[in-house]
Amino acid sequence: MNIKNWNSIIDSLSNYFSLNGYILSQNETEQSIREGITFRGPNILILIFAIFIASLGLNTNSTAVIIGAMLISPLMGPIIGIGLAVGTEDFELLKRSARNLAVAAGFSVITSTIYFLISPVSEGHSELLARTSPTIYDVFIGFFGGFAGIIAIAAKNKGNVIPGVAIATALMPPLCTVGFGLATWQWNYFLGALYLFLINSIYIALATFIGIKLMKFSRHVVEPSPRARRVRKFVYIIAVLTLLPSVYLTYRMLGQERFEMNASRFVAEEFSFPSTQVLSHSATDVSGQRTISVTLIGKILPQDSVTLALSSRLRFYGLQGTRLNIVQGDSPDLSSITGRSSTEILEFAQQSIAQKQETIDSLEAVLAYRRMNDTVVARLAPELRVIFPQVADIAVTRAVFGNTATDRLDTVNVALVKYSKPLPAAKATELRKYLQARLQSDSLLLQTMK
Repeated sequence: MNIKNWNSIIDSLSNYFSLNGYILSQNETEQSIREGITFRGPNILILIFAIFIASLGLNTNSTAVIIGAMLISPLMGPIIGIGLAVGTEDFELLKRSARNLAVAAGFSVITSTIYFLISPVSEGHSELLARTSPTIYDVFIGFFGGFAGIIAIAAKNKGNVIPGVAIATALMPPLCTVGFGLATWQWNYFLGALYLFLINSIYIALATFIGIKLMKFSRHVVEPSPRARRVRKFVYIIAVLTLLPSVYLTYRMLGQERFEMNASRFVAEEFSFPSTQVLSHSATDVSGQRTISVTLIGKILPQDSVTLALSSRLRFYGLQGTRLNIVQGDSPDLSSITGRSSTEILEFAQQSIAQKQETIDSLEAVLAYRRMNDTVVARLAPELRVIFPQVADIAVTRAVFGNTATDRLDTVNVALVKYSKPLPAAKATELRKYLQARLQSDSLLLQTMK
């Protein structure tokens, strides 16, 4: 293919992307943007109502309600105004846009904080949590959303782009989540949502600025000024600084996703037993300590052996240093639960695990009591040396006596005492009462050793 044909193809493609004849004049575009910058009268009331609606949507975890709030919110105006002001070097417009954005954000946060302070529901749902972990993908959404927004505003045929941009860039929900964080004193919500709002605002404004330059809008000053260069430099620095934390958060998110995928593959490939099945599993990373928890149902497996054997396999799945936690619930016949719903199986497993936990707790209580009895002499010895110096040695144990006539069993504390010199009867009675009080038992057999 020769150069002439290449040029023809390039010209044809260029025609598809050409804006000539499709956009409004600069004056018309600027007028449209300036009308949406000011927050007074109807605009500020609409903003407050939109914030209440968005807060209700976040509180009830309703995506449809949140989308409705984003559609009626006028927050895009001052952000687009900032991009226009930087692109055309209109610094009065820049001041007015920044001031109005600060006012709008302030009213939004105050309104949402008041709502969440009086709301009886203070639990963070998935829609709230989604606004607290921004990543580089949110940067791209804000950037390309800003491009679509400025082109749509300048276009003669706007279509339904502006509502779509309002939904995609989601300026309203992060501000509501900031209010939720303030109202409930949860700073992870506050900081994460505030960062997401800054990402959207800065990159919408940056895309608007670039769009203004691409559409060759003229400057409001005749010659480029040092002030304009400083402002542009400041814009670029802010954009880069805003980007950096999102890169780190994206890295962490991808690491967590990779960890969860490796954990799922490990469980699927390694937990294959003839009479035991995996009921559920989870992979968590808390303060750098990674844990895979697996719940099994069916035939009980030897816990220590299985944990040791499977832990040695973790390194083959990139899971070095991960702790493996296996919880087992038994079933007399695994085929008996075939065909049941997952909820029924889960309830069955939970009941089985709960029963085993009760047994474990009971055995631990018995062991604790035995340990207490084993150490009782060590605790009594210092007191006996002072109160009953005649006692040379003492042993305390529990014995079960069985009545051969009635088959009745009785548990009695037995104290075997060896004296360094004879103990008077009155002192022996005092010793018995002392031991009964210290052992917290009325049944005590005091036996003297030779």
